[in-house]
Amino acid sequence: MYSFDSRIRYSEVDKDGRITLNAILDYFQDASFFHSEDLGVGLQFLTEQQLAWVLSSWQIEIKRYPFYGEHVKISTWPYDFKGFLGFRNFTMEASGGEVLAFANSIWTLLDLKKGRPARIIPEMAEAYQLSPQFPMNCESRKIELPKELQPRKSFPVHKYHIDTNQHVNNGRYVGMAQEYLPEDKTVWKMRAEYRKAAVYGDIIYPYTTEQEEKTIVNLADKEGNPYAIIELEGNK
Repeated sequence: MYSFDSRIRYSEVDKDGRITLNAILDYFQDASFFHSEDLGVGLQFLTEQQLAWVLSSWQIEIKRYPFYGEHVKISTWPYDFKGFLGFRNFTMEASGGEVLAFANSIWTLLDLKKGRPARIIPEMAEAYQLSPQFPMNCESRKIELPKELQPRKSFPVHKYHIDTNQHVNNGRYVGMAQEYLPEDKTVWKMRAEYRKAAVYGDIIYPYTTEQEEKTIVNLADKEGNPYAIIELEGNK
């Protein structure tokens, strides 16, 4: 397990002084990268091997949004490897040990030279120590799209959406999807399925629907094929 301590920054909170969903995503994503760096299988290692970890799906549940200034501990650990897939959990805890948020994630190891999934190489399998899976109800990584979806105004992928893999960072899709939340809706659960990478200059065509407490957003190409599908569940 890898952990680091932090404090909720002003730049990470919303109009009510609570951390944003995207900031939680950023903390979790940073923890996974810090973990790999400390084990010697981080960005430089992956670049030399012409490999990249690409997120396939997120499932995040939030018990309480911490406020500006609160001290938190972020932890992450892999719990399984299967072929070209890696499975990783995350938690965010308050200073007293209260679990504020937790997540399950599935990652695909990509061979950048061949442009297809690659099996976990021995150096990586040996570097990580597996820990027991976090006790949460893990749903399918596939999100079923409803038949009835409302088209929204399209928009371009900007430079600030792009990460070191040269495509839209997984957290940016979630930020895009939150634009279609009903006013004052608080998200307590988020699922994301990533189907293909959008790059700088692509145009995103959003489609949305409301299902009881869920807002489902298909961030798609011109033909309606999803880049990412985001499911945001919560209440007002």
